[in-house]
Amino acid sequence: MDWQGQKLAEQLMQIMLLAFAVSAFASGYVMASFQMMILVYAGGVVLTTLLTIPNWPFFNRHPLIWLDSSEAEKHPKPQPSSNVTQKKKHVKK
Repeated sequence: MDWQGQKLAEQLMQIMLLAFAVSAFASGYVMASFQMMILVYAGGVVLTTLLTIPNWPFFNRHPLIWLDSSEAEKHPKPQPSSNVTQKKKHVKK
């Protein structure tokens, strides 16, 4: 799953859970049944889980492009400067 796919999965999860929570509350209120509300919401959680957790192809539309190892060797990682790692000396009075 690429970065945009993770963002899409997160948005789908939030929207679907909110929609199922509202519809579960409405159906439970109209039917005056707490059990119906729980069943509708549980079904929504299961459906949301099946849609957002597996790595479906539509989550992989923007694959990452990695550098070749030979290209990465041309650009070494920066080393930390010595100024940042040194601590100030405390002076006792």
